[in-house]
Amino acid sequence: MTKIEVIDTAFKVWGRNFYRKTSLSQLALELGVSKPALYRHFENKQALLEAMTERFLDDFACSIKPDFENALKNKDADEGISTILRSLTGFFAKNVYALIFSLINIYERKLSGKDISERLKTRGADLAGFNLVIDKKYESDPSLVRLIFATLTFFMSSFHKMCNSMEDPLSLSDEDVKSITSKICNISKHGLGYSPEKSSIDFDELENKIYAKPLDTELDPFFKAVAQAVAEAGPWDVSMDMVAKRLGLSKSSLYGHFKNRKDMLRRLFVTEFKKIIEFARQGINLSANTAEQLYLGIFSISVYLRSRPEILVAMDWIRTRKLDFGKPDKNLEIYRLFEDVNIEPLKKATEDEKQQMSHWILFLLINILIRQIETNPEEKTDEKSVMQNNNIRFLYIFLTQGLGGFVR
Repeated sequence: MTKIEVIDTAFKVWGRNFYRKTSLSQLALELGVSKPALYRHFENKQALLEAMTERFLDDFACSIKPDFENALKNKDADEGISTILRSLTGFFAKNVYALIFSLINIYERKLSGKDISERLKTRGADLAGFNLVIDKKYESDPSLVRLIFATLTFFMSSFHKMCNSMEDPLSLSDEDVKSITSKICNISKHGLGYSPEKSSIDFDELENKIYAKPLDTELDPFFKAVAQAVAEAGPWDVSMDMVAKRLGLSKSSLYGHFKNRKDMLRRLFVTEFKKIIEFARQGINLSANTAEQLYLGIFSISVYLRSRPEILVAMDWIRTRKLDFGKPDKNLEIYRLFEDVNIEPLKKATEDEKQQMSHWILFLLINILIRQIETNPEEKTDEKSVMQNNNIRFLYIFLTQGLGGFVR
């Protein structure tokens, strides 16, 4: 057993479980060795995780560096952007466990984004170059790059689900990779495909309509305690003991309300999803214009979740972990919400395609909202509200037109 074999196996074993548990015992069992044998290579789990980070950064930088350099030299911004997206997509298409590692450890910000960028830069792969390429034609903005990366992450994850590549990595064909690459490039450039004229709406008017709607944010004390515990510990580590303690009850008393931990979590999310869907649909129904309906829907959700930050944090846990590379749950209604909006460019799409786009919209919205509550938490309420609304408007433009909505 070599050091490289330990690292390779850790990517696979822990990746299969999405790093919910990073047990050295589990790793030793997979390798067919004793746990003490692992300590000959790594003094502890943290040392192994750092070695995995170094390995990921080495492989990632080596793969994308030539394409980033070529994109910077290319005078055509669109071709340069496509070159970078093809490079990123190609790397993650061939390395499903690298995608999971980045999704959990970098995308969820367990590792500092700034630190990662600096470490990639020392390897000759400066991600800031993406901004420079975009800036040749479009308004360069950090939020725009984040939305593009989030879009790539979402569709690459969906791609691996459909291809079942965790079970059979060799099942991916060149045509499969070419197809998903083309899709990501197209969506990044054009969004849902609305023209500037079709997507033009009066943001202030629509936002005021939503603010005028009554908002029910009351939550049963038991569900509130569950939501707060999930927001703090995550849905996989939360326990009934944590919830009982918040309520000042014994664990046995909690069984009078919930059958078990699974029932507790299911009822929380089903209850909240129903409330979010109801409020969003009320907003959507305020207009017959599909572009306005889309904005009314995403703005309604943002207003609801701003009022319920503990639910937003809980949803952020499942935003990425829902992408578990298993079969999508087609019965989870919240992921079908935007199918209510008869998005014109998607009229000829299949039901699966419509559901995927609905899920993408929600994925990006949660991404924007969770960053809002992490940024400038002490900012005055009025200033924060203006900034939050501007971010939702920014998201809408990207959703409807992609990069095309930010042409200089």
